[in-house]
Amino acid sequence: MLELLETYFEFRKLGTTWRAEILAGVTTFLTMAYIVLVNPAILSSAGVPLHAATVATCLSAASGSLLMGIVARYPIALAPGMGLNAYFAYTVCLKMHVPWQTALGAVFISGILFLALTAAGIRQMILRSIPHELYAAVASGIGLFIAFIGFRNAGLIVGDSATLVSLGNLRNPTTALALFGLILMVGLEIRRVRGAILIGVLVTTGIAWVIGLVQWKSESIGLHDLTKTALQLDIHGALSRGLLEIIFVFFFVDLFDNLGTLVAVTKRAGLIAPDHTIPRLNRILFVDAASTIFGSLAGTSTVTSYVESTAGVAAAGGRSGVTAIVAALLFLVAMVAAPFVGLVPNAATAPALILVGSMMLATITEIRWHEPLVAIPAFLTLILIPLTYSIANGLGFGVIAWAVLHLATGNWRRQDWLLYILAILFALRFLYLGAG
Repeated sequence: MLELLETYFEFRKLGTTWRAEILAGVTTFLTMAYIVLVNPAILSSAGVPLHAATVATCLSAASGSLLMGIVARYPIALAPGMGLNAYFAYTVCLKMHVPWQTALGAVFISGILFLALTAAGIRQMILRSIPHELYAAVASGIGLFIAFIGFRNAGLIVGDSATLVSLGNLRNPTTALALFGLILMVGLEIRRVRGAILIGVLVTTGIAWVIGLVQWKSESIGLHDLTKTALQLDIHGALSRGLLEIIFVFFFVDLFDNLGTLVAVTKRAGLIAPDHTIPRLNRILFVDAASTIFGSLAGTSTVTSYVESTAGVAAAGGRSGVTAIVAALLFLVAMVAAPFVGLVPNAATAPALILVGSMMLATITEIRWHEPLVAIPAFLTLILIPLTYSIANGLGFGVIAWAVLHLATGNWRRQDWLLYILAILFALRFLYLGAG
């Protein structure tokens, strides 16, 4: 049986093992487990029942990750996307006074659009139109993005009214413990200890528990809570109220965030083919679209691929769909043990994100920095992903710059027509939405 599974998941071809895949799945889950607590908290501010939102979050993450692992066979975990959940709650529901059931209907419609474009091959064409040099820039930019999130969660970087950001208080217990965790993880990584990041997270969590940094309270959450959100979406209401702008945002932002994450994870795992194509791309995109539809039916905002998947890939060596399956199983466990997820504090996961982010900068060497036509779009992509807190924004500026520079210098090619259409769409997005 194990041999059949190893053949299906191409263990020998990918050079992976069960130990590596399981460690990668656990690592990926730990770095994105915060979503189990954060997403329900955000959605509940819009009126979605908290416990139901928690179960919906876990179920959608588990189902999406499971499909990705079994059908697409990639080490990519999915969950309700950060950013879009805030847009769902704070902009659509609270600011625009749209009922959360109607907002779920808009999410469902955006998922159907995803599915239709995937079936028509348009999403695949969009991904293939992006120059491979920008792939490396996206991967490195997401590395900076992840590291920035880690620095923020650790309290090493804090907001400042005068300089925008500043160094945090190093005497803060959380910050000091995060620095200890980072040193521990780096030390284990240098010694080539397998599962270095996972070991670091567990040790740091144990210390946090001992010194009283972990705050946790017991609550009973079960599958029965899902009845308050499952199939409560109002599709007719979303259509009749003319929520085209909302559907457009859900669709457009998720489209390019997903493409950016997909490129970053596959690039870091060495899964992109020599001709710069991604094997089984159709399956990946179908899973993504189906997960968004399932999530809306369960009662949560847009489900998308998570950039934290790079933690399992870069730190633990995950290469196959088994990584995603392990993460999926852990999300199922989290559904009945959601309160225990709070036992892993920011001080433990932040250094993992910082270390993984540094590892992802390896792709920066693939960019031809001596050629302005490549270097400038790549730099804009690389730097604007973390500075605008959006993969879509960074990729958008990179594509626009690539198109404008090639047109202005007469270096455009007719076969790149879709890239120029993509640049126009990005420009219209920035003009219409004003910001990310």
